[in-house]
Amino acid sequence: MKDQPFIAPSSTDIFSSSFLLGNIGAPFVIGLAVGYFAKKMLLTALFLAGAAIVLLFVAESYGLIEMTDEKLQHAASAATEAAKHSGSFLVARLSSITSKTVSAVAGFFAGFRLG
Repeated sequence: MKDQPFIAPSSTDIFSSSFLLGNIGAPFVIGLAVGYFAKKMLLTALFLAGAAIVLLFVAESYGLIEMTDEKLQHAASAATEAAKHSGSFLVARLSSITSKTVSAVAGFFAGFRLG
């Protein structure tokens, strides 16, 4: 019998490029893209909501509508709850991409920071 050195298969080698790319790199990039998009959409939504509020104030000053502070606060709290639900949904969905959820969630927060 010949003595040959034992070569570990690449599936168990955690430092191989195929393991790192498939289990850490790809989920990070997916999370990065989703986080970047989420921040851009949040900024766009905030811009449009601000424009709508300004239009409501202008319409109120011309006497076209009547806006109370309670109605405005109720609309803002409903929008805040929707944003919280959307953010938690995205993080939960990213967590289900792979068993290596830390990479995907870290990518999401990095993309959100970059966006």
